[in-house]
Amino acid sequence: MSVSELESELSADERAGLELIRETGGIHQSDFWKELDVSSRKGSRIAEALEESGLIQRENTVYDGHNTYYLEPAPRDLDFSLLMAGDMLSPFIGEEEIDPQSDAFSQWLMNLAYEEY
Repeated sequence: MSVSELESELSADERAGLELIRETGGIHQSDFWKELDVSSRKGSRIAEALEESGLIQRENTVYDGHNTYYLEPAPRDLDFSLLMAGDMLSPFIGEEEIDPQSDAFSQWLMNLAYEEY
């Protein structure tokens, strides 16, 4: 099942929790349920559901002298295929400025067009 399919099956509270974790880049579970304005029990259930679906990672940690979990977004598999033309990476990926009239861009476009046939 894809990430978007998994996300579409989440409850409203789970979607809000996932959004919070993604926005913060990671949050302690003891702060997570407070930010969501839910009970600690409900916050734990939301975190467990998100972990079981593979959308977040939960790690044991100590925070403010208490055992808790640190919740962070699960790594996503990135699809670079849209940047590729054959075995060539788009010349616009990088730090230097590319002239759209350049040979590098023309070759990349030609490879892209060739793939469509």
